Amino acid sequence: MASALEDQARRRSAIASTRIERPDRTRVMTVANQKGGVGKTTTTVNVAAALAQAGMRVLVIDIDPQGNASTALGIDHHAEVPSVYDVVVDGKPLSGVVQECPDVAGLWCAPATIDLAGAEIELVSLVAREQRLNRALLAHLQELGDSAYDYVLIDCPPSLGLLTVNAFVAAQEVFIPIQCEYYALEGLSQLLNNIELIRAHLNPELEISTILLTMYDGRTRLSAQVAEEVRTHFPERVLRSTVPRSVRISEAPSHGLTVMTYDPASSGALSYAEAATELALRGAPQRA
Repeated sequence: MASALEDQARRRSAIASTRIERPDRTRVMTVANQKGGVGKTTTTVNVAAALAQAGMRVLVIDIDPQGNASTALGIDHHAEVPSVYDVVVDGKPLSGVVQECPDVAGLWCAPATIDLAGAEIELVSLVAREQRLNRALLAHLQELGDSAYDYVLIDCPPSLGLLTVNAFVAAQEVFIPIQCEYYALEGLSQLLNNIELIRAHLNPELEISTILLTMYDGRTRLSAQVAEEVRTHFPERVLRSTVPRSVRISEAPSHGLTVMTYDPASSGALSYAEAATELALRGAPQRA
């Protein structure tokens, strides 16, 4: 027990003494995995909160009709609230829907409402349907000028519909959380194929930059095997940091909080702080 506490203290000290610099340009990352239940939304909001706590300006775009990221950030997202739906379907400026997170300075959110559930059908008949979010985001960043965000994280649904395609087209980077469970790599090859299709036809700048292992249990051989397999396949992209299974991480959204503010001293908050720091220090992938 004492050694575990000492290890946590050492890790906290390392984070506190590490200064991360603002990126040269806004890093736009889509957090994606077509398999549900892998910690995608949890990773989005906690990495975003950790980056904001480190002094970055961060925007979370919630393009998942379930609106779980909006809930975790304490953002109002009932049906009457201006949301990402109004941006991608009706062409409303992104500045008209962005709300500031009440608990974390430097963190904003463009919320999702239940209206997004019908957006897939409505987008089909629209001009440049895959570019709607990208155009809105570019216009918003241009409007902000020097005070633009350092990071934009897009939380998308666990499926490849037009909403997810919009997220891929708007981003330069793909951030993939992978659960350390038996079916972890199931569907990953399909996700990689879909990303290649997006690169070929819609967004040649898109790169898989970051993979984070979530729900890691160091006591089980299975977690170690999954981690080893993922690191073997993607040695340059997998973060050294891993996120453990944690009751505190699971509890936080029910209070409208990220684990970074719900229990900053928890192992989950520490792991996400390490992941965010590592992501920032790595920087954006170099263009070929």
